[in-house]
Amino acid sequence: MSTVPVADAEARRRALDPSHSFIVQAPAGSGKTELLVQRFVALLRTVQAPEEVLAITFTRKAAAEMRLRVQAELRKTQGMEAAGIACRLKIQTIDALCASLTRQMPVLAGFGAQPDIVEDARELHREAARRTLALLEEAHHPVAAHVARLLTHLDCNAASLVQLIAGMLGKRDQWMRKTGEALSRADLEAALGSERERILARACELHPEACEDLAIKVLTKKGDWRKRPPAPSDLVGIDGLREALQALLALPAPRYSDAQWEVLGAIVGLLPLAAAELKVVFAERGQVDFTEIAQGAVRALGSPDNPTDLLLSLDSRISHVLVDEFQDTSGSQWELLERLTAGWEQGDGRTLYAVGDPMQSIYRFREAEVGLFLRARREGLPNVRLEPLRLSTNFRSQAGIVEWVNRAFAQILPASEDEAIGAVPYSPSNPHSGPMKGEAVTWHGFTERLDEARRVVNLVHEARRELPGETCAILVRSRSVLTEIVPALKEAGLRFRAVEIERLGERQVVQDLLALTRALSHPADRIAWLALMRAPWCGLPLADLAALAETEGRVETTLWELMHDDARLGGLSVSGQQRLLRLRGVLAPALSDRLRGSLRDRVEGTWLALGGPACVETQTDLEDAAIFLDKLESAEEAGALADLEAFQESLNELYALPDVEADDSLQLMTIHKAKGLQFGTVILPGLDRAQGRGDPPLLLWKARVDNTLLLAPVKEAGEKNELVYDHLKALEREAEDAETGRLLYVAATRAMHRLHLLACVKLDEAGDVKPPSKGSLLAKAWVIAAPVFEHVRAPATAGLAVAPPVVHTLRRLSPGLFLSAPPLAVAWVGSEEQEAAASEIEFSWAGETARHVGSVVHRWLQRMTEDGLRDWSAKRVTALIGHLARDLQRRGVPAAESASAAERASAALLNSLEDERGRWLLGPRERAMSEVRLRAVQDGRLATLVIDRMFFENGTRWIVDYKTSSHEGAGVEAFLERERDRYSPQLARYAAVLGRARLGLYFPMLRGWREWEHEG
Repeated sequence: MSTVPVADAEARRRALDPSHSFIVQAPAGSGKTELLVQRFVALLRTVQAPEEVLAITFTRKAAAEMRLRVQAELRKTQGMEAAGIACRLKIQTIDALCASLTRQMPVLAGFGAQPDIVEDARELHREAARRTLALLEEAHHPVAAHVARLLTHLDCNAASLVQLIAGMLGKRDQWMRKTGEALSRADLEAALGSERERILARACELHPEACEDLAIKVLTKKGDWRKRPPAPSDLVGIDGLREALQALLALPAPRYSDAQWEVLGAIVGLLPLAAAELKVVFAERGQVDFTEIAQGAVRALGSPDNPTDLLLSLDSRISHVLVDEFQDTSGSQWELLERLTAGWEQGDGRTLYAVGDPMQSIYRFREAEVGLFLRARREGLPNVRLEPLRLSTNFRSQAGIVEWVNRAFAQILPASEDEAIGAVPYSPSNPHSGPMKGEAVTWHGFTERLDEARRVVNLVHEARRELPGETCAILVRSRSVLTEIVPALKEAGLRFRAVEIERLGERQVVQDLLALTRALSHPADRIAWLALMRAPWCGLPLADLAALAETEGRVETTLWELMHDDARLGGLSVSGQQRLLRLRGVLAPALSDRLRGSLRDRVEGTWLALGGPACVETQTDLEDAAIFLDKLESAEEAGALADLEAFQESLNELYALPDVEADDSLQLMTIHKAKGLQFGTVILPGLDRAQGRGDPPLLLWKARVDNTLLLAPVKEAGEKNELVYDHLKALEREAEDAETGRLLYVAATRAMHRLHLLACVKLDEAGDVKPPSKGSLLAKAWVIAAPVFEHVRAPATAGLAVAPPVVHTLRRLSPGLFLSAPPLAVAWVGSEEQEAAASEIEFSWAGETARHVGSVVHRWLQRMTEDGLRDWSAKRVTALIGHLARDLQRRGVPAAESASAAERASAALLNSLEDERGRWLLGPRERAMSEVRLRAVQDGRLATLVIDRMFFENGTRWIVDYKTSSHEGAGVEAFLERERDRYSPQLARYAAVLGRARLGLYFPMLRGWREWEHEG
């Protein structure tokens, strides 16, 4: 056990005080999760029920990790008693919390029946936008004039307007008040005035007499200090004053002009109706996005002045709230926390614990507002005062890395904080581990990308030699950085796991499957048919493809028709004819069944018949094909794709699997994906590459930390620059620049032992290094990197060295390939296995009804385990009786018996929920699985085994079966013993396959339990 003192031990001790609320800044590697777990466990000791402590995370992975760590801590301190409360721990993602709130108050949330939550709701947003645009045709509709005005402003580009409205709907929580009304002109102009005051106040902090008149007097039009007459030397010497005065010259007016407001008025008049259309789309589809769930949760809680019964109930049930990754909080999530703590009073024993690291806030694209962390640290929440604490000990990295990070980021990150642009100053750390021999952090400069890629390969080899068994990660800002690196790694024989690097739609096997899908869906899709014939399963040569497809302008003839033209086929090579005839024979039945049955079955069956699996290179390709087919199945409607373009776009939101045959020793991923992870060696190539900028947006808006909104439309052609629009662009650039520094910090602090930073620079005609591109990570670090790169020179062979040509090998099946016919169907005959299983059916009371009740109980017990007992209560089980009755009737239970049968099923579920042993079985367990199906040879026969519940605890495997047996009268214990004897052989068969285990039988009807050991 380490005896090195922890520098911030007092802050860590203080953070565990269950009587105070804290906001904790925890830098990278400081062990914030462990501290959060310790506080959670400490709070459990102070409450009467575990449900009084609520922990909120931002990802399911983080929630699962925290739950496991809390359970492990409880087992250490409370032993078996921890099992009774493990399933009652309230550790949820913010989205899961919102969903649970809307389920409890569906009417107030505005949903009725709970809708499905879709992660990518852009198609729903576009549909609402299209419906809004269609109102133009209704001349008397009040918003038709707004639509017409915006179309005029956008030069009648309807597609752009649809995208504009859809984009605004995706971020409607930023501009829409929770009452459902958009902001008015007075609101927007008040925000402009407030912004002017903020900029003026920032300038006055540097010089008390700063104002626009002073800026005009001492600065040129370009923003430089005047030379004639010269600006006062005392002003020139103030660091940052010139930029602050320049910002005053670019201040937007406090009022919108009539022309500006004509466009903005159309926008703010149109958006509430677009939001209403979106609600209609949500209702029709039975789907909502996360924003709607968050807003529904806020509605379900009511307001501090008019709280709902749910808020009053939560106010009495929740005593402590812990929030992880608080730096990633958005405006709507902040409002939810305000509502949850609305009834709290100082000293009433309730606490809020927020932990995070503003230096690691890198999710602006997800609406994270780091300024909210800064505000909470300064002001707290309306009803909760937060005591700020700072952690400083770094347990992750060796001393050399920590010391370099301290020196570097004190200069890279801003000197002072600014909520408006998310500027966060650096907070230093203290190393807990000593230094290692050799350079901890190394810069590598190049002028050629190939040299950089070769150095990456060399660094990987060096890391494996120096630190065998340690992980090595290549982290990049964007996937384009890997263009030269991935081929170099493959050429060197280095296998790697590329985590969420390659889009699924970019994999060749998926592109071939997509072409097949398009061709089977649309016989006239010429591009898809051409791709189909060039795919490996056909591989038609280009000359034959041209001979078949050239139609002298007659494009109305489909390629499928041309494939049946004997004259055309006669003009092809012998190999080409063989390939096309084989393709034609496979496609014919699939096309004849078009729009019949499942599209997935048609595509998959055709792909298999064509020999598609034989065309792939690796097992990973087969896994990617399976992902595509699953996605196709979920997207199809009535045997077709309603929106093929939307389906193709959705493929780009999925990532191809990493190499399933590679281990974790070498990983490639983006910096964003690496957040929260650590690696022995970290390699950061391509630091000189700047992020690409798209077309200027048609509308700019910024939600400020005080919940006001700045809004500006793009200027019309021929108009002068709009100061409001330009100001918002400048704010966006400042915020991006601040986040760029934090992104580099996250990347650098993933390293435990070695950190390598690589970049290519350009040289001018004199051979001197040019400054890096603005917006790049290297530009952000140039203040410390410039001395290193000034010595970089072009190699003597620069301009002469040529990258080795990339050889693309066309893989194709042999034209004479013969696929064996599938075997004939085998008639089903009942086996001894089925007969044995049938003999075990429990007839607790009248015949088939007992079997159906058992099936229903098993299914709902499985549902409880999948939910980890979250949101399950006696009230919810009781409300299920009608549903259970209908389910039993569908299974064949007579209507006259369904009510009593449903009551018995409900009683079994209620017993399981209220019984301590039942909650132990159904709650979250380590490596838990339910309804596990196994195939094994036993007694010389192939048998199917179905295990109701299996999990591990303290290294012991548990195998448990539920039995819905019932017993009336006395002698229950004797009955349970007989049941154990009856089912012991059945559980022994399970354990014989899996090995040594602890076996158990649980009887929900009786709250009965029997357990015993199986040695295996």
